[in-house]
Amino acid sequence: MIGLAGLILVLNLTSPTEVGPFGVLLFFTTLFVVIFGLVSFLMGVFLRMANKKKELSGKDYLYATVITFGPIMLLMARSFGAISVWTVGLIAIFLFLVGFLVYKKV
Repeated sequence: MIGLAGLILVLNLTSPTEVGPFGVLLFFTTLFVVIFGLVSFLMGVFLRMANKKKELSGKDYLYATVITFGPIMLLMARSFGAISVWTVGLIAIFLFLVGFLVYKKV
């Protein structure tokens, strides 16, 4: 909730031309925190509905982090004007490989 409040403040009190590099970093950081909280909450709801477990483990939080990077990378590609089928495909392959790495190593 604090990340969402910070994100709303950044979006309403500044413009992209006056915010500078620190503002861009603040925007992407708060956006990451908000999406991570949403993904973690949804993962917890789905795991409870499936009666798998009551709490998320460390591995579940790593999966949530990997999933969270997807929209952030798409937004960054969109800001560069480089969004295409290839870009989306490469981001999907990258997320799959990182998820597979988490599965194998942790």
